[in-house]
Amino acid sequence: MNEIDKYIQGFPENVQPILQAIRKVILENAPEAEEQIAYGMPAYKINKKPLVYFAAFKNHIGFYATPSGHEEFKDELSKYKQGKGSVQFPINKAIPYELIKKIVKFRVNENNKKAKK
Repeated sequence: MNEIDKYIQGFPENVQPILQAIRKVILENAPEAEEQIAYGMPAYKINKKPLVYFAAFKNHIGFYATPSGHEEFKDELSKYKQGKGSVQFPINKAIPYELIKKIVKFRVNENNKKAKK
């Protein structure tokens, strides 16, 4: 069992499938990403640069795609509580997995372009 598995298992049974689904979306759309724990939460990097992070809290899932990832999808994210590089998806509502997929793909392309410079 790796660190991410341990992280997910530390949450209630109703939250674990959400975290596993987010992890799956990230890994399917960024298969080359390095998976680790950073800032106490699952973190993904490409080209040694941050890609996205996620974390579970009592009432929401925090998703962190750096300010550029949130800026690019600001209209779709506007219905959720946000910070500069974060968004909160309420646990008691449908998690927008398709939106997470689009954000991850955007961030992969962004990181790959920066790496080529």
